[in-house]
Amino acid sequence: MTGDHPRLFLGLPMWANSEWRGSLYARHAPQEGMLHDYGAVFGSVEGNTTFYSGPPKAATIAHWARQAPANFRFCFKLPSRLTHEKRLVGIADELETFFEALTPLHERLGPIMVQLPRDFGAQELPALDALLRQWPSTIPCAVEVRHSEFFHKGAAEQQLNRLLITLGMDRVMLDVRPLFATPAGDDARLIKAQGEKPKRPLHVISTANMPIVRFIGHCDMDINDRLFTPWCERLALWIKQGKTPFLFVHTPDNRQAPQLARRFYARLAKRVELPPLEAFPGERQSALF
Repeated sequence: MTGDHPRLFLGLPMWANSEWRGSLYARHAPQEGMLHDYGAVFGSVEGNTTFYSGPPKAATIAHWARQAPANFRFCFKLPSRLTHEKRLVGIADELETFFEALTPLHERLGPIMVQLPRDFGAQELPALDALLRQWPSTIPCAVEVRHSEFFHKGAAEQQLNRLLITLGMDRVMLDVRPLFATPAGDDARLIKAQGEKPKRPLHVISTANMPIVRFIGHCDMDINDRLFTPWCERLALWIKQGKTPFLFVHTPDNRQAPQLARRFYARLAKRVELPPLEAFPGERQSALF
């Protein structure tokens, strides 16, 4: 990734994936060096490890800080202990500890994602309101809701969107249309992915200046291309408005996620000026032989 002031942050759901050796990474790339090579191509990453395991150890954070370039952005998720177990109640001390652990990366933090449980509905919005009002002003935040109440364009969704707009927080847009475009059949990749992701409508809305799109792709590239077409227009519009979108690209087993992300980036670059994406280290290596 190049440029001092990115207009779009493109990324994947992780960087440490051995399946990407020989393509995104060199054939025998060590796992401890993958972030360096990932950051040479992509500008951001979803930080799912913090959702399951909480804040990493200080040595791990320091290692990441050494490998990631200055214009890279980590979009970590708030630990599930805070969002799912405690449901945002009585978490002030743990929240402070979480942010303190990330201190070496503060200049490289994209929006921290608050991914809420599927049964976290409108009745619990006061807890979200309280959390967001004590959120550090120097750290961006984005909220991903999954309760069906927030997708009916009724009072619950209006209340949520009003809260986010008022506080300058973004709403994560989870686009699962590609994933659920066909029945899973006997495809193990689709069976697993469709079982893990919530089937919710897509509501396209930017409530602040860093809209986050999580595009959950299908195995069929034609389906992905067709459903990404409107995103080309919308992302280009946001960029022209001075916003800085984050686009995270998944595939059912994520093996082809780097290639799909690059494919989308090339399409978007035809609509708005973007720096060229660097070649994948693994592909450069293959070209030498």
